[in-house]
Amino acid sequence: MAVSISAVVLLGIVVFVLIRGGSVRILPALACTGFGFFLASSGAAPLITDAIGTVTALISSI
Repeated sequence: MAVSISAVVLLGIVVFVLIRGGSVRILPALACTGFGFFLASSGAAPLITDAIGTVTALISSI
C-alpha cells in the first residue's frame, strides 16, 4: 500500500509540473486521469499492479 500511495503522489507531482510548465493542457490531463480510473476497474488492473510491483521490487533490490 505504501508503494501505491507514493506512486500516486509522484505521478501527481509530475502531472502538476507538466500542466504548470505548459507541456500538457488541463483537458488532456483530465482525459488521461479518467482513463486511468476506468483502467483501474478493468481486467488489466491486476496485471498492471503486478508489473509495477515487480519493477519496484527490482529497483529496491539494487
